[in-house]
Amino acid sequence: MTGTRPLPERDDGTAAGGRGKTAADPATSPWRLPRGPVVCLGETMAAMAPAPSHSLEDAESLCLSVAGAESNVAMYLADLGVPVSWLSAVGDDALGRRVRSAVARAGVDVSGVRTDPARPTGLLLKDPGATGTRVHYFRGGSAASALGPGLLDDPRIGGAALVHLTGVTPALSPTCRALVERALHTPPERRTHAVSFDVNHRPALWPPGTAAPVLRELADRADIVFVGLDEAQGLWGADLRATDVRRMLSRPRVLVVKDGGRGATAFTEHGECTVPALATEVVEPVGAGDAFAAGFLAGLCGGTDLTRALRLGHLTAASALKVVGDHGPLPDEDTIEAMLALAEQDWCQALMS
Repeated sequence: MTGTRPLPERDDGTAAGGRGKTAADPATSPWRLPRGPVVCLGETMAAMAPAPSHSLEDAESLCLSVAGAESNVAMYLADLGVPVSWLSAVGDDALGRRVRSAVARAGVDVSGVRTDPARPTGLLLKDPGATGTRVHYFRGGSAASALGPGLLDDPRIGGAALVHLTGVTPALSPTCRALVERALHTPPERRTHAVSFDVNHRPALWPPGTAAPVLRELADRADIVFVGLDEAQGLWGADLRATDVRRMLSRPRVLVVKDGGRGATAFTEHGECTVPALATEVVEPVGAGDAFAAGFLAGLCGGTDLTRALRLGHLTAASALKVVGDHGPLPDEDTIEAMLALAEQDWCQALMS
């Protein structure tokens, strides 16, 4: 059920993940994002996938779209009325032009995306199957893999209220890892903007045994962190619960632990707030985590409380679950507002058609 409760106390008597015990309601007393635009940094590729119910092996044709965690977040933020830019690099090729055009059509500022004349745009193939969707990447030596810390000198960063990154980027190359490390190097209290970080662990991109310590260190430096419970268990311990993840990542001002189709919990220094996911038809699950992050961030950008921000995350994720591509249409504004305003019991019984 939707609800808020104080975090369990640690041995030192303070609330887990907090800077001291407080009676404030975590749903209504979250840390507030500064007002202003959002900048999302990271690679976007061309994506090819068969129609629903087909695999790569038996499909007669493939659908071409675009896929990238950070641009997915940017496109959904734009859908939700948040001013947002996407910074990256694409090749001087047809796929790069298609990627740039698709992200721009969603209302995202792409004027800071570089065209690399020497490196190609990355490509991925989705292969749906009975046990889930496998993704095959063709991104070695891509234009985006050559990004580095200099990207942070873009003037859009200086004017941003929030910069969004994911754990995909540091896995792409040493220069990409340096980019993320620089973005998170400045302590939160000295930053001119907030930083959000989606752990977004992609095992195929990391040498065995290397991802866990790097992603934990990077995540713990961010202001807002997103991680799936199953993802955290795969990285840091099979028996972890959401509260254990908070103890591991105690520094972020807001930590969101997503538990698949069951729900999501947001932790702040005031405690925790849990909102169950919406029941919805699942056509293809890839991209739903990015959509959730965008909805939650849009809620925080709008100054809403954690319960409504988590609900907006679930609503946005549901739109991604219902399409083959990573970016699906949102409900109209009136429907979204009506869903956000539902009583707790009604939300728990709601179905997204």
